[in-house]
Amino acid sequence: MTRHPSFGLLIALCGALVLTPDTLFMRWSGMGALEMVAWRGMLMGFVFIAAWFVFRRRDWRSDMRGLFSSGGLTVVLCQFAGAILFSFGIAEAPIPIVLFGVATVPVFSAILAFLLMGEDTHASTWLAMVMVMGGIGIAVLGDAPEAVLGGREALIGAVAGLAVALCVALNFVSLRRNPAVPILLANGGGALLAGAISFGMVGPAAAWHGHLWAVIVTGVLILPVSFFLLSMATRYTATANVSLVMLVETVLGPAWVWLGTGQKPTAAMFVGGAVVVGTLALYIGYSDRRKLREARTAVCSSGA
Repeated sequence: MTRHPSFGLLIALCGALVLTPDTLFMRWSGMGALEMVAWRGMLMGFVFIAAWFVFRRRDWRSDMRGLFSSGGLTVVLCQFAGAILFSFGIAEAPIPIVLFGVATVPVFSAILAFLLMGEDTHASTWLAMVMVMGGIGIAVLGDAPEAVLGGREALIGAVAGLAVALCVALNFVSLRRNPAVPILLANGGGALLAGAISFGMVGPAAAWHGHLWAVIVTGVLILPVSFFLLSMATRYTATANVSLVMLVETVLGPAWVWLGTGQKPTAAMFVGGAVVVGTLALYIGYSDRRKLREARTAVCSSGA
């Protein structure tokens, strides 16, 4: 069956939109960083592994080979490290600095895809990256940059955010480079490992603090659905595209927090969010038209 040229981008957009209320439910849970990693990781891991058992267990031999390949183990470790590093950064550093570091995912994806796969990134994608990162910079730093810049905490946040971005990018590139890697098992295994280690660190008693229902929603529904769609999108479009679209969560997440808690976004967040969403809309539309032109050109060339 012939798929639309923007099929992968649309899958990625759906995954990113599902992810947008995640921050709101994290706030509602009232849990600390490690407690959230414990519950979110274990729940997401169990959901992924249960889904694999239902839909893929007959192919367990090939999936196990893919899981224990270099690509599969890379995805497991990236999922594990990303979950730990993100929570550590959020707990120890200003959130805007961490988010700005994470916003470099598309850049890392483009570089790694070129180095590991020889996959070129179109000039329009680089332009969109610059615009999106500029919009996120306005959103997270625009109103009071002096409040989050400088000091040990800012350095920790920047390093943690960049490390998370590298983990996510390497995860996506590994999945695109190795189609035999089972998405459900690899991402589920990494999430489960992060959750189990975090649960051991905080202890059973502390893990029950907060509003468990909110973290269950994220661990059972939001994270599994969004990460599965984002991972699947890497099979159909460049990893830089998936990473770029994923950043819609960075600017729409605060809108959900506003609706759910009354914490109104700043003027800079509105401006930055408009830049990001507008850029992504234009980019997806342009990419769609460009791919259709390329497909028509290829058909005409083959007919000739």
